[in-house]
Amino acid sequence: MKILHLSDTHGCHRRLANLPEADATVHSGDFTRTGSEQEALDFLNWFCDLPYPHKIFICGNHDNCLRGATIDGLDSTVHYLCNSGVEIDGVKFYGVPLFMGDCISGRQARNIGHIPTDTDVLITHSPAYGILDFDEGIHYGNQQLLAKVLEIRPRLHLFGHIHTQHGVTTEHGIVFSNGVIMNAGYTHLNSPHIFTI
Repeated sequence: MKILHLSDTHGCHRRLANLPEADATVHSGDFTRTGSEQEALDFLNWFCDLPYPHKIFICGNHDNCLRGATIDGLDSTVHYLCNSGVEIDGVKFYGVPLFMGDCISGRQARNIGHIPTDTDVLITHSPAYGILDFDEGIHYGNQQLLAKVLEIRPRLHLFGHIHTQHGVTTEHGIVFSNGVIMNAGYTHLNSPHIFTI
């Protein structure tokens, strides 16, 4: 299966052209900039129309308008993961969003704890601690998430959030992808990542 990874498009999704072919595309959150419903709807209209057999997305901290929302009417090929999973052609995807209210309440820790041990492709918005998470002298990744990733050992961990760390690395036999499309200064677009598993 060929997987295209996008993250942190921040309302600039329509500027993406000539995206590579894939069996599935994954957006790991922050598709809006201000978090408005209008931005979210514009993204969903664009995302649903992409010519991929499967499209998967989660929310990032900018996408708070969808916290607690039920998204109805999506095509059967579009999968919104909110502490939930989907299996496609034998590959198990699981998504954990990043809503600040969940972080403040402690619910985020419970959400991370519930990630299934048989996950093949883990999608989060936040990076795991110490992996493509460094910015201005600080590691912004989540330590509990790192422990969970090392416990369950997914084949891919797809995330974004830290705009200065666009890239791919392999550690502990796991491929980690920070797929931020918008650069740190919001001045240009990075290239998406593509993987075959």
